[in-house]
Amino acid sequence: MVFSVGMLVTLSLWYLAGGLVNERTYAAFENQSRQLKSAIEERLVNYEQVLAGSAGLFEVAEQISRNDWSDYIRSLDVEFYYPGIQGVGFARYVPRNQLEAHLATYHNAGEVDYLVHPEGDRPEYYPVVYIEPQTRQNILAYGFDPMGDPVHRRALEEALKFKRVAMTGKVVLVQEQIDESQPGFLLYYPVFSEVVAPGASPIQPAVSLQGFVFSAFRMNHLMDGIVGLISPFLDIRIYDSDVVQAERVMYASNLGSLENEFTFEYQQSLEHGGRTWLLVTRTTPAFDFLARDERPLIVMVSGTIVSCLLLLLMLVLIRARLEAQINAGKYRAITEDTKNITIIFDTQAKPLYLSPSCQRILGYTLDQALKLGVEGIVHPDDAPAVQSSFASVVKGHNAAFLQTRIRNSKGQWLEIEGSYTDMRDVPGVDGIVCNFHDVSELREVQSRLKQLAYYDSLTGLANRQLFEERLQHCIKSIGRREQPAALLFLDLDGFKQINDTLGHDSGDILLCHVARWLSDCVRQDDSVARFGGDEFLVLLSQVSGPEAVAQVAENILNQVCQRIKVKGHEVCVSTSIGIAMIPEDSEDAATLLKFADLAMYRAKELGRNRYQFFTKAINMKAARRMLMQEELRVAKELDQFSLYYQPTVRLHDHKIVGVEALLRWQHPERGLLNAQEFLDVAEDCGLMHSLGGWVLRQACIQAMALQSSFEELVVSVNFTKGQLLDHRFLEAVDDVLSTTGVQPEQLVFEFPADVVVDYQEQIVPVMEALQSRNIKLTLDDFGSGYCALGSMHLYPVTTIKIDRSLVAEILTSQNCAALSSGVVAMAKKLDISVIAEGVESAEQLNVLIESECEYAQGNLFSQPLPESRLAAFLTTYAGQGQRFI
Repeated sequence: MVFSVGMLVTLSLWYLAGGLVNERTYAAFENQSRQLKSAIEERLVNYEQVLAGSAGLFEVAEQISRNDWSDYIRSLDVEFYYPGIQGVGFARYVPRNQLEAHLATYHNAGEVDYLVHPEGDRPEYYPVVYIEPQTRQNILAYGFDPMGDPVHRRALEEALKFKRVAMTGKVVLVQEQIDESQPGFLLYYPVFSEVVAPGASPIQPAVSLQGFVFSAFRMNHLMDGIVGLISPFLDIRIYDSDVVQAERVMYASNLGSLENEFTFEYQQSLEHGGRTWLLVTRTTPAFDFLARDERPLIVMVSGTIVSCLLLLLMLVLIRARLEAQINAGKYRAITEDTKNITIIFDTQAKPLYLSPSCQRILGYTLDQALKLGVEGIVHPDDAPAVQSSFASVVKGHNAAFLQTRIRNSKGQWLEIEGSYTDMRDVPGVDGIVCNFHDVSELREVQSRLKQLAYYDSLTGLANRQLFEERLQHCIKSIGRREQPAALLFLDLDGFKQINDTLGHDSGDILLCHVARWLSDCVRQDDSVARFGGDEFLVLLSQVSGPEAVAQVAENILNQVCQRIKVKGHEVCVSTSIGIAMIPEDSEDAATLLKFADLAMYRAKELGRNRYQFFTKAINMKAARRMLMQEELRVAKELDQFSLYYQPTVRLHDHKIVGVEALLRWQHPERGLLNAQEFLDVAEDCGLMHSLGGWVLRQACIQAMALQSSFEELVVSVNFTKGQLLDHRFLEAVDDVLSTTGVQPEQLVFEFPADVVVDYQEQIVPVMEALQSRNIKLTLDDFGSGYCALGSMHLYPVTTIKIDRSLVAEILTSQNCAALSSGVVAMAKKLDISVIAEGVESAEQLNVLIESECEYAQGNLFSQPLPESRLAAFLTTYAGQGQRFI
C-alpha cells in the first residue's frame, strides 16, 4: 500500500511539474517564432529600401551606365549589409518596335552573345541590362525578360499598377546552376522618369516607365543567416501560400528528426510585396533538449528511490540498453533505401543476409546467391579487384571502395558502386557489410551529356570544342612524330540559297549528307567537325606533304558536288576549302584556324568549288583588308566620300536624259578610289547601311537641285546585295523621300542582275513595292554573269543595262556583238529600254546605234563629274549630242 501511494504521489507531482515545464517551453518557442517573423519582415523592408534607393538613382541622373550602376551597388556593400541578395539589377523597358535596335546596341558594343530570352513575340520587353555583383552566375541573367515568364509577369504588372514593390512567387533564379538550384524570389520596383510632354505643364511633368530595378534572392541564403541568429534549433518551413502546400515550399530547414514528430507547432502569415507567406515553426529534438527542466526528473527519481522496485527498474534498463545496441547495429547494416542493396558476408565471403531490395533489383534470393557464389555474379574481369577489396577489409582495413559489374537474374550486366565495411564487432551484424547501388542509368546519362558537350547534335560530328582539343593534341604530338599534319576549313557554296528557298529542314538534311561524305573521305585517325552553320573542319593528323593534302581536298570537292534529292527537290552544292599546314604555317591552334579561314575565303574569291593553301600573300591581303575597314570607318567620320555623276545619252536625238550617281572615296594616300575598290569591304564590316543611306540622300538632294533647270532629268542610284536584302530597306527609302521632298519619278534604282536572280523570292517583292511608289527600276550589269531569261517577265523593270564588259569587246568579238544585239531585240519584245554602259569610242557607238540601242553611257560622252561641275556641263552641252559621233 505504501509503495502504491508513494508511486501515485510521485506520478502526480511529476505530471504537474511536466505541465509547468511544457508551458514555459511553449512560451519560449512562441517568442522565438514571433522574433523570427519580425526579423524576416524587417529584412524584407530593408531590401525594399535598397530597391527604392536604386530607383532613385535614375531620378537624379539622366543616363545611368553599367559602370554607374556597378559603382552604386558596390558602394552599398550588399554582401555585408544585405545578406541573401543574389543580385541587384535593372530590367530596361523596350517596346517591340525597338527590340532590334536594343539588340544592335549591345552587339555593336561587343556583346555578340547578348540575347533577349525567353523568346516570343510580346508588345514590350524588359531585358536585364544591369546586374551586380557580376558573378559567374549573375552574368547568366543578362538579357532575361521577366515579362516572358508568367510568375515574373504578374509581379511586374502589380508593381506597375500600384507603383510599389511587388514580390514574385516561388521561382528558380535563371542564374542558378542545375546542381544547386533552390527556391528563390524577386522584388521588382518600377522606375519612372519625368518628361514634359507637348502641351503639358513643366510644373507637373508626365512620367514614363524606364523599367524595373529588382533584387534576386536565394531563399536558403536569405533565411540561413536569420535562422542561425534567432532560432537555430527550430524546424522552419515557409510556404508561398497562406496554407500548407508541399509544392509551394519556399524554405525548409529540415532540422526535425522525423517529418511529423514535434512537440509544438506555430503558424504565422507574412505579407509583403502583394504576396502572403505562411511561416510554420516546429520544435526539434535539439530544442527540446535545451529547453528541458530537470525538476520533473528529480521528482521521478526521488520517488523511485524510495521504491523497492529500483532494482527491477535497473535490470529493465540494462536489458533495454543491450537491445538498443543490437537494434542500432542492425539499423546501420540494413538500410531502408530502396535504391541500395545491402549484403552481409562472413570472412569467407559467404552471404549471411541479403536486403529485400536485392531480390527486387537483382532478382536473387539468399539461397540463389549462395548457390551462385561471387564468381557467378561478378563479371570475370572485375572479380580479382572485388576479391582484393574484400580481403583488405578482412585483414583489418575499416572500409574499401567497390566498383564492378554484376549480372542480374535476367543475364544483364549492371554497373554498381559501393563499399565494404568491417562491422564484425557490431552486435547483431557480426560480418562484413557490403552496401552498393546500381549506377547504370547514371553512366548512361553521363555518356549522353558527353555526347551533347562534344558532338554536334545534327550531324553527329565533333563540335568546335572537341575539335580544338584534338587540334591541340595533334600539334603537341607533331614534334614526336616528325610528320606534318594539315587543317582544312570548308564552307559550302550556295547553301544559304538552298536554306532560304527550300527551308531549314532541307538544309539540315543536306548538312547531314555532307557530314557523311566528309567522313568517307578521311581515315579513322583523322577528325571531321562541324564548325557552325555550313562550315566544317577536317584535321589530317599525318600526311606526307602538301601533295597528299591536295589529293584529299580533290576527293572532298568531288564528293560534295553530288546531286541529291531533298524532299522532292534535286539540289547540289559545292565547297570552298582553305588549307593550313602544321607546323609549317603555325603551331598555334587559333592561328591555324585563322589561316585556314583566310585561305578558304581566297578560294571563294577565285571562283569557289576549289581549294587554296594558305600563303603569306593571303595573310597580307587580309591585313590590308582589315586596314581598309578601319580607314573606311574614319573616312565616314571625316567626310571623305563624295558622289560623281555620269550622264546617260538618248541616242536618237543625242539628249542627256539622266545621270548615274557614282560613289567615290578621296583616300588621303591613294587618291580618288572607285566604289568597286572598297564596296565589298564596306559591306563586310557593316558600313553599307549607313553609307548607302548617305548615297541615296545625297542623290535625292542633287535631283531636287537639278529639277528646276532640267525637268526631265532622272538620277540613277546603285544598291548592293546587302542593302536590298536588309529588311529596313523600304523604310529607309521612304524616310529619304519624305525628308528630301524629291519626286519618286525623278529617281531610277539600279539592281544588280545576279543578285536579283540569286535572291528572286526576297527581292521581287521589294521591286514591286518600289514600283508602286513610282520609282523606275533598272536591271544593272546585264550579261556579266547569268540571268534566267525565262524569269524576265517577273521583274518590274523599265530598263536593262548592258554590262561594260560586253561593250568593250563589241568591235573585236562577234559573240559579244551578237549578244548585245540579242539583248536589245529581247528588250524591245518586252517593251524594256536598253542602256549600253562603258561606251569609249565612236565605233562602239555606231555599232550600238545600228543594233537600235536606245541609250548609252560612257567616257565618250563624259567622264564622271563632281557635283560642282555637273550643272555647268549639262547647261553647256545641252542639245550638242552630235559631237559624240
